[in-house]
Amino acid sequence: MSFKLIDQAPARLNRSELAVPGSNTAFLEKAAKSPVDVVFLDLEDAVAPDDKVQARKNIIEALNDLDWGTKTVSIRINGLDTHYCYRDVIDVVEQAGTRLDLIMIPKVGTASDVYAIDMLVTQIEDNMKYKKRIGFEHIIETALGMQNLPEIAAASNRNESLHFGVADYAASTKARTTVIGGPNEDYHVLTDPDADGNREVHWGDMWHYPIAKMVVVARANGLRPIDGPFGDFSDPDGYKAQAKRAATLGCEGKWAIHPSQIELAHEVFTPSEKEVERANKILKAMEEAQREGKGAVSLDGRLIDIASIRQAEVLVKKAEQIAGG
Repeated sequence: MSFKLIDQAPARLNRSELAVPGSNTAFLEKAAKSPVDVVFLDLEDAVAPDDKVQARKNIIEALNDLDWGTKTVSIRINGLDTHYCYRDVIDVVEQAGTRLDLIMIPKVGTASDVYAIDMLVTQIEDNMKYKKRIGFEHIIETALGMQNLPEIAAASNRNESLHFGVADYAASTKARTTVIGGPNEDYHVLTDPDADGNREVHWGDMWHYPIAKMVVVARANGLRPIDGPFGDFSDPDGYKAQAKRAATLGCEGKWAIHPSQIELAHEVFTPSEKEVERANKILKAMEEAQREGKGAVSLDGRLIDIASIRQAEVLVKKAEQIAGG
């Protein structure tokens, strides 16, 4: 390990994160009763300009009056390039800050964006004499944000997670797609012709690079990497396929833009009993190896070593966190 130690963000269950428009009070009430790990109450994209003020009032009332149980509650404020942003922060944090866990900042482009919201929230917390500090979630959804990811991730000790905002990212990079997440039939390779001249088509994942980069930067800074939305909520198989790709790369969870996607996210991002059982076997085998002075040992015909311990510990710890949540 490097001599530089990385402070880890607070350990929160983040398998699923439900987006809920602040303009719909019925949805707010349903979200409070849902089994989701994290809910973000939206003041940005899901709310029309004429509804922004009322949505803000709805969210303040919902935070104060509804029972959110043990779930983590966040708000997505409007972007720093709008005149709604400062009132979102001031009104919600002043009037309902004690129940708010996180603030989601959209379209973060530079570390200065994070600094600006940090300054504002710090002043409010100090003035209101809050004891709990509010954390930050950042949506990386522009080319500028992707370029400046390392600086953004390290910009505040409030930072907890990075999220991939696939739709706005596609627009920012002028990608040739109009879907929200998932594969693209044009993003494929052709095999060489076989003896009969036939060629097979293999689709690729056009979002592999930005998600992989986000995961690396998030983990290097002790943050949670979270995959963003999958727009077709009538396609559970497509959702799970995208979630599995993100999980394989290291993401801890994925957005749910519809309640039906919550259980899908939990299914993908919860370690199976078989995986947990094998992880515990690895830890037990390595304990025995260390007592015998060995640095590596064979288990079920495969080599396991110190790196295997770290992988197994991560998985077992996640299973314990889910069981306790």
